[in-house]
Amino acid sequence: MSSQHSPRKSGVNYFIDGLSLIRQPGLRSFVFIPLTINILLFSTAFYFAFGQLQVLFDWLDSQLPEILSWLHFLLWPLAIVTMLISMSFIFSSVMNWIAAPFNGLLAEKVEQKLTGKPLYTGGTKDLIKDLPRILGREWKKLKYYLPRAILVLLLFFVPVLGQTVFPIVWFLFSAWMMAIQYCDYPFDNHKVKFDDMKFALKNTKGTSFSFGATVALVSMIPIVNFIVMPVAICGATAMWVDKYREAYRNSAIAPD
Repeated sequence: MSSQHSPRKSGVNYFIDGLSLIRQPGLRSFVFIPLTINILLFSTAFYFAFGQLQVLFDWLDSQLPEILSWLHFLLWPLAIVTMLISMSFIFSSVMNWIAAPFNGLLAEKVEQKLTGKPLYTGGTKDLIKDLPRILGREWKKLKYYLPRAILVLLLFFVPVLGQTVFPIVWFLFSAWMMAIQYCDYPFDNHKVKFDDMKFALKNTKGTSFSFGATVALVSMIPIVNFIVMPVAICGATAMWVDKYREAYRNSAIAPD
């Protein structure tokens, strides 16, 4: 099966392609493994966090005068929603590390399905041997992310300007990082250096940012963000096939 995607499609279209690809026969099993790990870890953590929250509210009830007991019914759903959103963001980051080997494998199978050409990256033994390199790649992304995230966060503390500009700058930064995070898997399968991958994405910034922005927006929705990772990997791989695969072979990335 060869790729039928248009190189002029936007990043939003590639994310939608990802939604379609995760349901394709031959890909579901590679989606199922990281998704199951994600749900199991999240459910376990939520169970224990919910228990601690119950303890906190029992203590709060004992401290509140009876006239303010109605606060319990107001704060409880707010606390649950806040906990879900916070845990969703935390687990998205943790899962990128845990599922990194599976994510690379999913990107490989998607590329094979789109191009009709096998991309052999080794068997299970080779995958285990390659784990240090794979996790090292995740560490590179983290080192790239952290100092820039701190700088953007510092903007929040600038009086007046920070509170108005910060949400926009943070969203743009998050969109860029989402593009880097998920596009890196197909690039890394071809052993493309991290800096070269960033260069390619910068040269197609329109597609990169619209893809990353879509992923960032959907990631903000609790529960729904469970499926964001496999969808984003599939979409990013479709984008790699259309915009970078052949161009990179010719040592040139055509800008948008």
